[in-house]
Amino acid sequence: MYLAYLFAWRLVGVLPEKIAYAIGARISDYVYKKNGKGVKRLRGNYARINPSLSEKDLNELTKDGMRSYLRYWIDTFRLNKWSKEKIIQSTTVENEHLLRDPIKSKQGCLVVLPHAGNWDHAAAYFCSTGINLATVAEKLKPEAIFLKFLEHRESIGIEVLHTEQKVIPTLLDRLHNGKLVALVADRDLSKNGVEVDFFNGIAKMPSGPARLILNSNAAFISAYITYTSKGIHIEFKEIGPKPTTGTEDEKILVLTQLMADNFAQGVKKSPIDWHMLQRIWIDEKN
Repeated sequence: MYLAYLFAWRLVGVLPEKIAYAIGARISDYVYKKNGKGVKRLRGNYARINPSLSEKDLNELTKDGMRSYLRYWIDTFRLNKWSKEKIIQSTTVENEHLLRDPIKSKQGCLVVLPHAGNWDHAAAYFCSTGINLATVAEKLKPEAIFLKFLEHRESIGIEVLHTEQKVIPTLLDRLHNGKLVALVADRDLSKNGVEVDFFNGIAKMPSGPARLILNSNAAFISAYITYTSKGIHIEFKEIGPKPTTGTEDEKILVLTQLMADNFAQGVKKSPIDWHMLQRIWIDEKN
């Protein structure tokens, strides 16, 4: 598996741009036709978002979603070849002040986002404009693949912690020092997730972001990333206000629900770029 990833990474990185993306589209269509577990899960997730879709429209959405997902991989394999100018010019941002102002004032900022668009591209944009960040990544198996992604993200300027570490103290330290922390947070990878209402169903999302906000003075915002013809678009939204009454668990639930609500707004607006090929609703078995 590692050799296959490494070969794809190197091959896609040297191919002409149009050929690389054309190959990505063909691969995504092939995977879609195979209708494996990931494709079925993506289709099921889209059906939860919009139950009124006809079978034809749902299949079209799933096919387009897989193309968006493969575009993520092509971008990722090519990103370390892009210049800072290309990264910046291929990125548009809405409400950018929500992130830059708290970093400039040394307040610190926690941005949460779902698996949408290309978050590596978004991180590279901010690193290219002078704002480095810390994040947490799931430790993949085999470890060689995880180390390859670790090297890739660190080359961009990202400090990467992994899920087998005690990350909260380190992230709190970064926020207390006025830094940027970015967390992909639409799927719980621990046993401490919070149940939230998400498209009229109960999903589990991580409690870590809310805990960080309750123990820091950092700004709390969400990002939703979509693809454009030239690159990506990032839309930031505020999350809050921070609750002042109730127990800690009640405050965590309030903040996590507000986070989920922001995610839902982005997913509803642009479901194609939401690459959720895993189960998140607790009433589903597979």
